[in-house]
Amino acid sequence: MATTTLKQEQLRTDVEALVEKLGPGRSSLIPILTDVKRRFHEVDSESMQTIADVLDIHPVEVYSVASFYAFLHGAPEGQFVIRLCGTLSCDFAGKDAVADALKNELGVGFDESTDDGLFTLEWASCVGMCDQGPALLVNDQVHTRVTPETAREIVAACRAAAAAEEG
Repeated sequence: MATTTLKQEQLRTDVEALVEKLGPGRSSLIPILTDVKRRFHEVDSESMQTIADVLDIHPVEVYSVASFYAFLHGAPEGQFVIRLCGTLSCDFAGKDAVADALKNELGVGFDESTDDGLFTLEWASCVGMCDQGPALLVNDQVHTRVTPETAREIVAACRAAAAAEEG
């Protein structure tokens, strides 16, 4: 219970600071949701309520925006969210082999997270790198011309970064 309260207090402080920087009202909603998702790896109902309170808007408005944008969905995510481009151009460039390598390396399917909370594997509608596919995002970092081998290297680099952060 104390952890939840501490998280909510920190969230309120962070949202208030963002409102100071960005200004009050609905125009600040997407940047605030993006920041909450980045920092806490989820946008849960308590977070949406806090954001609504600080922005002085109805919670359903926060929910409707968070649920509309795929990158803001409320489900908890891992520290590293890997989004593989699911477009036809990435299909032609070998996306299926990359997808299989990611699933094997992580031990999860798409729209699933690893048990340790380190990774979430998702499809992206388009990464915008159609001429350099297969493409994927790891959080906000774009990787292009990904092969099964480079997919495994990307996962290993994420694991190394997480270990360095812990130790």
